[in-house]
Amino acid sequence: MPEPIIRKTAMVVEEIFHEGGPVSTTPQRRAAMLCVIKNPFAGQYVEDIAGFMDDLKPLGVDMAKKLVDVLGGDASVVEGYGKGAIVGTAGELEHGALWHVPGGYSMREILPASSAIVPSTKKIGGPGTRLDVPITHCNASYVRSHFDAIEVGLADGPKADEILLVLAMTTGPRVHARVGGLKASEIKGEDGLR
Repeated sequence: MPEPIIRKTAMVVEEIFHEGGPVSTTPQRRAAMLCVIKNPFAGQYVEDIAGFMDDLKPLGVDMAKKLVDVLGGDASVVEGYGKGAIVGTAGELEHGALWHVPGGYSMREILPASSAIVPSTKKIGGPGTRLDVPITHCNASYVRSHFDAIEVGLADGPKADEILLVLAMTTGPRVHARVGGLKASEIKGEDGLR
């Protein structure tokens, strides 16, 4: 398969000081990197598409590194992650599923303590479509304080023959997390769940 053809990238960074409660001295930071690529399968049904995942791996690693950089350059501060894709209308949902392996494993390669599954979402849509990218703790999926999401989208993408790929990372729990459950300080790190 050919290398991904990139049309544009974008970075979204949020700093959250409060959600109506006390102001936090250290804001929670959420960031998402978006990359719009040409969909090599747009407008046709292709049986064997899995090889394109290997072509997306270097892009995934580059996006993950850039996210760590925008969050301060220290991978150890990243506590949450997620991924997603919006497939243009000439594609199919399975083209977004191609991002599962290269998107997820790229972040797990860059983040030292990341054994949890990377949550994901995908949909079909045109320019302006918004996507809520789910986020969980990167080392234990059951850490309730880190259940989060970041909304992303671009006014001019994806076009019909494109895919918008997303990686997201956070530096901590929701700013006012207080609904109980497993705490980050209680993670055993045995199975990616607890």
